[in-house]
Amino acid sequence: MTISDWPVSERPREKLLQHGAQALSPAELLAICLRTGVRGKSAVDVARDLLERYGGRLLPLIEAPIAELSSQTGLGPAKAAQLKASLEISRRALLQTMAERDMLGSPAAVRDWLRLKLAHLGHEVFMVLLLDAQNRLIEASELFRGTLTQTSVYPREVVKLALARNASGVIFAHNHPSGTAEPSRADECLTQTLKQALALIDVRVLDHFIVAGMAQPLSFSERGLL
Repeated sequence: MTISDWPVSERPREKLLQHGAQALSPAELLAICLRTGVRGKSAVDVARDLLERYGGRLLPLIEAPIAELSSQTGLGPAKAAQLKASLEISRRALLQTMAERDMLGSPAAVRDWLRLKLAHLGHEVFMVLLLDAQNRLIEASELFRGTLTQTSVYPREVVKLALARNASGVIFAHNHPSGTAEPSRADECLTQTLKQALALIDVRVLDHFIVAGMAQPLSFSERGLL
């Protein structure tokens, strides 16, 4: 049975129009993005299969490579691109919302924001979160971008940015595309160098996070590395 054979009140699109998007399940929302199913499966069935592949969670689905999505039965390149675009809009909207509020309300909020921002990248990125005296976010700046395994970070540029934004504190973050969150000796040395440089202009380093895939970002502060 296709969705067009369902009672009107049960069809995802009509249900959304009548009751709002919040009334739909994740599978129903995905089904609207997919629009059609395949032989023997409705768009909702395909969406349920897709969610099941990712453990019923939306974040791994958002971060999945386009080629991986394309291999799912019922998708193909066109639908995978359409779905990826829809999910990316949601990801960016969430990032914007989190950045505009007091994102340091809890360490978990910082971790979630960084994972949304960095976990899906295939190259290494170094970010600086600039904070005011009340630890509110002034700006999140991607300062340096590297290859699959490394990037070059220049303390002078970090100091210049902190001065330009009148920051009182900073949080550093970078990703490990390899999927391993453990800090290298170079990561530890860089953190100490940056901390010493920023101390000269009275800017505190609150933490340094390493983001590696879906794992919880590693905190230098919690590891006693600051």
